[in-house]
Amino acid sequence: MVFKKLLGSLGVGAPTVDTVLAGGAAVPGGSLSGQVRLRGGSADFTVESITLELVARVEAEHEEGESEGTVSFGRFTVSGGFVLTEGAEHSIPFDVALPWETPITELYGQDLGIVLGVRTELAVAGARDKGDLDRLSVAPLPAQEALLEALGQLGFGFKSADLEFGHIRGTGQQLPFYQEIELSPAPQYAHEVNEIELTFLAGPGGLEVVLEADKHSGFFTEGSDALGRFTVGHQDYQGRDWSAELDSWIRSLVAVRSAHGTPPAYGHGDEHGHGHGYGHGHGESHGHGSGPGMGTAVAAGAAGLAVGVAGGLVAAEVVDEVGDFFEDEEDEGDGGED
Repeated sequence: MVFKKLLGSLGVGAPTVDTVLAGGAAVPGGSLSGQVRLRGGSADFTVESITLELVARVEAEHEEGESEGTVSFGRFTVSGGFVLTEGAEHSIPFDVALPWETPITELYGQDLGIVLGVRTELAVAGARDKGDLDRLSVAPLPAQEALLEALGQLGFGFKSADLEFGHIRGTGQQLPFYQEIELSPAPQYAHEVNEIELTFLAGPGGLEVVLEADKHSGFFTEGSDALGRFTVGHQDYQGRDWSAELDSWIRSLVAVRSAHGTPPAYGHGDEHGHGHGYGHGHGESHGHGSGPGMGTAVAAGAAGLAVGVAGGLVAAEVVDEVGDFFEDEEDEGDGGED
């Protein structure tokens, strides 16, 4: 095991730490487990606390344009105080619950280009150092997967996924950002919309599903898009024709947009999914940026969500961005406190 040194504020000769996450992808609202492994430094050290922090690379829109930054969306103290003797090895198991709105980073094993990490903060002798950052992989909940698969069966294609800073008006959103999955339209909708944007807001009782139908390239052009919000229980994905239901939702949404431009409200519901609508809050923090594409087919033949040949050029960019994110974050940790 190669332990990562904590330099920065703790100095050379300080304890080293390595956080090892359990194998396999986590799921929103599910368990994140693993071990924090410590090795003592050149002297005895009093460890005051060990904290895990969930971080995400998030885009934000403002008057000057777009920018990217790191946003924390969860902190867990996994150990209190103890003395780590010189050269000693110590392992601390942990099992914490991810927030329900944790974004998904993969679908059927394919990377969506979403960058999440688990950062380990070690407090020793009055100093704190963020010295270990590990990538976090998150797979969709069964209901999320069922809806994505149905969209693929309808003929929608995956374009990109990103994280947008801000709050979607009229929802129960808890995190300071939300995930957008951008889809190219199926042929039967192509004359009506240029793309569909999908957001899942999961909670203990189910999913809020936010759909946005965009007609023009200018997202902030009045009347260019329409939004609908639907709720789906965690068990509702079983035994239902989601392709037919999504087709109905999208056609109704497109019809409202075509008839009225951006509607003041729109919703849909039945005995399983009680829907509520809301208008598009122009001028508030509902961003519309495009993130990096996945660059490979997303479960072609299973979900049917796929990108074209040109998307292959984006795959390397995704890998580079992920690598740069973790490299930059670790450099910041080596430099002391943020």
